[in-house]
Amino acid sequence: MTQGHGRSMRELIESGERSFSFEFFPPKDEAGEEQLWRAITELEPYGPTFVSVTYGAGGSSRDTTVRITGRIASETSLTPVGHLTCVGHTREELEVILDSYAAAGVVHVLALRGDPQGGPRAEWTSTEGGFTYASELVELASPRFSVAVAAAPNGHPASSSLEQDAIALKAKQDAGAEFAITDMVFRASDYIGLVERSAAAGVTIPILPGIMPILNLGQVNRMAELSGHPLPDEVVERISRVSDDPVAVRAEGIAMAAELCEALLAGGAPGLHFYTLNRSKATREIFAALKITV
Repeated sequence: MTQGHGRSMRELIESGERSFSFEFFPPKDEAGEEQLWRAITELEPYGPTFVSVTYGAGGSSRDTTVRITGRIASETSLTPVGHLTCVGHTREELEVILDSYAAAGVVHVLALRGDPQGGPRAEWTSTEGGFTYASELVELASPRFSVAVAAAPNGHPASSSLEQDAIALKAKQDAGAEFAITDMVFRASDYIGLVERSAAAGVTIPILPGIMPILNLGQVNRMAELSGHPLPDEVVERISRVSDDPVAVRAEGIAMAAELCEALLAGGAPGLHFYTLNRSKATREIFAALKITV
């Protein structure tokens, strides 16, 4: 499942072999960095198609993101995808960041519009001399990089309709995007709906669903609310039955994630993208439930 020479990421994902990928975030301190590298080391034997490193709100973690992504490229067998957002950057600054990625041996980037400093629900304001749409960033990066983009199964907070989201994804594809990754998916039907709407709009690139196991209801609820999409009622109901027992909540969350993964793959998903929160245990437990071994 590691990347083959001369094959694009899109070809790799579409090759029929299931793709697995992991997302990490830039650590804030030395202890966090140690935890991140422990997770990377524990997940590396699974041979993911790629791993990605996120970019802080408003571009706040730029240097750490580039450094960590470059370190993954040079010190591991993994294929890193570096995140990049339009927020707070001029076109010239974005070109410099892309140069930094290229110098670090990184050839894949995830091009995002990004959230405003005030969070995903805040009003979007373009940076003077910068970009307004992710598709512009894709256009800038795609001649030199293999570019991934984001997709929203339940709609982007700034979007007026799910159909508009599909049209935006098509614009990113036209600008050179090779594949897309969704934000957190909690129901297979939400992902399948996104794929169907996208196909109707002319999208042909593979779309990977993002998986976030519920280990702690409060934490995932906060993230879901921040994106403007509360957890589905049936998910909350299942977790609520065991909510007074943290161990049972975790076990139920892992079981639900494994069921979701099976339903997504059965529904035609070309692979699975795991939001790891810089820990490997939950992902390894889901893999064990899916009978995926090193």
